[in-house]
Amino acid sequence: MKLYKSILFAGLMLTTVACSDFEEMNVNPNSPLLPNTASLFTNAIRTVGTMNSQVGPAGFNITPALYVQQFGDVTYIEDSRYKTINFSYNGLYAGPLVNLQAIIDQNTNEATRASVATYGSNNNQIAIARILKAYIYQWMTDRWGDIPYSQALKGDQNFSPAFDKQQDIYTDLFKEYKEAAAQFDAGATVKGDILLSGNAARWKKFAATQRMLAALQLSKVDPTKGKAEFTAAVADGVLASNADNVRYTFLSDANNENPLYTNYVRSNRKDFAVSNTFVDYLKKVSDPRLPYLAAPNQRGEYVGVPYAVFPATGPAQNFSLAATTVAAQNAPANIVTYAEVLFAQAEAAKLGWTTGVAKTLYEAAIKASLQQWMGTAYTDAVYTTYVAQPDVAYTEAKGIEQIATQRWIALFNQGTSAWNSWRRTGFPTLKPAASPLNGGTAIPRRLAYPVSTEGTLNTANYNAVIASQGADDPYTRVWWDKP
Repeated sequence: MKLYKSILFAGLMLTTVACSDFEEMNVNPNSPLLPNTASLFTNAIRTVGTMNSQVGPAGFNITPALYVQQFGDVTYIEDSRYKTINFSYNGLYAGPLVNLQAIIDQNTNEATRASVATYGSNNNQIAIARILKAYIYQWMTDRWGDIPYSQALKGDQNFSPAFDKQQDIYTDLFKEYKEAAAQFDAGATVKGDILLSGNAARWKKFAATQRMLAALQLSKVDPTKGKAEFTAAVADGVLASNADNVRYTFLSDANNENPLYTNYVRSNRKDFAVSNTFVDYLKKVSDPRLPYLAAPNQRGEYVGVPYAVFPATGPAQNFSLAATTVAAQNAPANIVTYAEVLFAQAEAAKLGWTTGVAKTLYEAAIKASLQQWMGTAYTDAVYTTYVAQPDVAYTEAKGIEQIATQRWIALFNQGTSAWNSWRRTGFPTLKPAASPLNGGTAIPRRLAYPVSTEGTLNTANYNAVIASQGADDPYTRVWWDKP
């Protein structure tokens, strides 16, 4: 009986202790309370990589490259004929954007700042997260126009965010890029940064470059602000050589391989090839980049797939797929390049925004692009011969057209950037698909919203943005896209 009472007493004492320390004892040491910000960075950057590669998991990555006819369909001639109208951005909000916001919140909150500082200084983590957030939002608004921005990422505080006007989003993006770049300190390098390895100098250049490119988008809608933002960004320091090119590097690993490789080799689908519009133009001007952008077909010839031709004209082996430069398993995806910076500066000079010489900058941009794509095969003799051709040699009368056309080539496999340039300048001159499947007669100028979420679950705000921006179809122009 005494033993029983002793056991009972010990049990009660254990229960008392267990109850008083329950909250501490019920924590799984292998399941941290806070997400690892290094992992959040890595996951967000992986999404940025696939955003800038064709046939990525987001599904709509290839679409702008089809609109500007860098690529064409091989088997299912639907995407080239604009069949899909509505595209979803939900994965970007629920994935990289919410991850980046979590990084900012944890490094801002006094209760968590110290614990996450192990992954890099608080300021440096916040700065990179803000730059990446701004970049993703810029990429999104350029595709859809007005989007949820100021009220987004609020979690259960707001399940129905309003749409911000693209003009207001751009204004805030300029601020975000500039403030974030100024936020870096000399503290610990950020872990999990698989894009620029936590290099503050490179992140500052990336932020200034994105400000500069965003400023050029205002060339028709607000040239005064565009000029001011452009010159300020250049003064802050943009990409200055091909060594500064920002690229996402895929791996020779099935878990993180180039999406084109997955389509061409692993899945053996070969859904998309380089379009005849693109290949034929490069052949017309004897462009030395052709073998580095397109692969020869089974006959050893460079043949672009006929754009938007129905029915299909033959198997993929008849046409030029993308070259291994962009389609190998570990081929990198270009985020932004020095050549793009120089083309932007050439256009700004032509517009009178800067004191630069448009011809000089245009030729320097072409040289940078040739060096970028050709690598060790590049020679000055190849460049000199190329820029001397009648269709390439710069003339003041056709300056914007030539700059935009050469940018279209340089931006191969960067569909959104190429589409932005085409919408804003109108060059190169492209013919729309002969028989569009979306009821239109022209090349689309935006992506329509995801109806399943916006039209159904955010109806009031969806109706409001349509009333403000225009019909939710491919032909309502975004704010900066003016005739």
